[in-house]
Amino acid sequence: MTPQLGKTLVILGLMLVALGAFVWLGGGSLLGWFGRLPGDIRGERPGFRFYAPIVSMLLVSLLLSLIMWLVRRLS
Repeated sequence: MTPQLGKTLVILGLMLVALGAFVWLGGGSLLGWFGRLPGDIRGERPGFRFYAPIVSMLLVSLLLSLIMWLVRRLS
């Protein structure tokens, strides 16, 4: 394992911890729209609930791809 990979993993881990602390300490109310975007599929029946957050996961994928591109570009 190269030192650069280790550094990248530590930075990503710290970012994940910061995001988790933000949501845990009440910042999650700012993200109330997440998971309710147009294109997220929901279905409910008595005793059964189906949820497929397609657009939300595309947004997460785009954001993570942008972050990884920036990390590679800056290092």
